[in-house]
Amino acid sequence: MWSRSLAAVLLGFPLSVALVGLCVLLGPGAGGTRTLPMLLLFFPIWVGVMSLAFMFRTGLRAWAWMGGATLLSFTLLYLVKAFGLVSLPA
Repeated sequence: MWSRSLAAVLLGFPLSVALVGLCVLLGPGAGGTRTLPMLLLFFPIWVGVMSLAFMFRTGLRAWAWMGGATLLSFTLLYLVKAFGLVSLPA
């Protein structure tokens, strides 16, 4: 139980940040118009991601899946910006 709780708290926040970042960058419309609504939705997304950690049977699985999802999300975020798929204002 403690292992899943730690995975939820320590990996839930960066995973939520990466998911919100991807939604802001890849969503329709101008980036500035999506930033505030996504910031307002960040807390419910974070709570939802943290609750997913308790879906796994063991803490090791929670750490592995959430760690992998966090790594994949930040990799996608980096690749989207590196390949210039979005234009960021200066």
